[in-house]
Amino acid sequence: MTTIKAGIIGTGFIGPAHVEALRRLGNVEVVAVAENGQALADAKAKAMSIPKAYGDYRQLLADPEIQVVHNCTPNHLHFPINKDILAAKKHIVSEKPLAMNSGESRELVRLAKESGVVHAINFNYRYMPLVQQAHQMCVAAGDVGRVLAVHGSYLQDWLLLETDWNWRLMPELSGDSRAVADIGSHWCDLIQFVTGLKIVRVMADLVTIHKTRKRPKAEVETYAGKVLQPEDFEDVPVNTEDYGSILLEFDSGAHGVFTVNQCAAGRKNRLYYEIDGAKCALVWSQERPNELWIGRREGANQVLMKDPSLLHPAAREYAHYPGGHNEAYPDGPKNLFRNVYGFIAGTRPGGDFATFVDGHNEIAICDAILKSSRERRWVDVEY
Repeated sequence: MTTIKAGIIGTGFIGPAHVEALRRLGNVEVVAVAENGQALADAKAKAMSIPKAYGDYRQLLADPEIQVVHNCTPNHLHFPINKDILAAKKHIVSEKPLAMNSGESRELVRLAKESGVVHAINFNYRYMPLVQQAHQMCVAAGDVGRVLAVHGSYLQDWLLLETDWNWRLMPELSGDSRAVADIGSHWCDLIQFVTGLKIVRVMADLVTIHKTRKRPKAEVETYAGKVLQPEDFEDVPVNTEDYGSILLEFDSGAHGVFTVNQCAAGRKNRLYYEIDGAKCALVWSQERPNELWIGRREGANQVLMKDPSLLHPAAREYAHYPGGHNEAYPDGPKNLFRNVYGFIAGTRPGGDFATFVDGHNEIAICDAILKSSRERRWVDVEY
């Protein structure tokens, strides 16, 4: 099997997760990392045992050895760096969001098509075994029947306190939407993937719970070992949403609703959905990823445990361990990258991964949600 050489731009939380997932594939070698400055790049490369370190991502793009580039930078850098990767004719895996708005993402879709390279976006939750099972039950096998309604939520508590601070709170770095764009986009992509339906209209209510937050006056690392005092903070106005509830209409005529909240105490990363079908209902939660609840009117309800022998054949290949051996968050991106790199190598001709088109679609939904909340009305999604 030919080894494919990859490079990573950005080494925050998600960059090392990409590196770990790629190393599990066996046919991918991460040969370079790029960061903002040579000293940081050197330190990150050493920590992850990566041979090459570049203090400017353009140097990484100029490296002829690198065939695939993973863009793991903060949101505001996704659009310009993705453009440069496409111009360098490298295959690309981008973190979400694809860009800061649908105008930018639409341009990236066009450039990706013109470049002819393989392009993917990390909607990793699609690739969990029981999500694939739900997709097969909804779309391929018809087990669920006509989708009547959908509801769910994505709840976190990492921004519960007014002293909680992160670059994602700054629109110039994260975008005009925060909770919806950051986590709601995952929920919308997952629902569209599982059901095969497309969101066409939205009605949104977005709320900023903490209209002022307290930002540390210096980097948090500066205060290592110190209990922060009131004088260590400065008040900063916040305009992006902490909470949102959104009514949905799908192209089939079905309706739904979902809630996002990054101030939900005790909820660490609870992505949850229920699909109510004419034949049965499906429920899945990211925090209990090895269970799929199946509800029936005329029969016993069931909890399907993740077990390859019990799954639809097309979902079975996403479960790599026997029943009772749990698979979780790190396995989603690994399965996605397996599909992407298999497509590049010609061993997986199906191209079963989320592309820049999917990334653009989610930004178009976010733009419609923002417009709906501002204008207090139903808004069509302009793909």
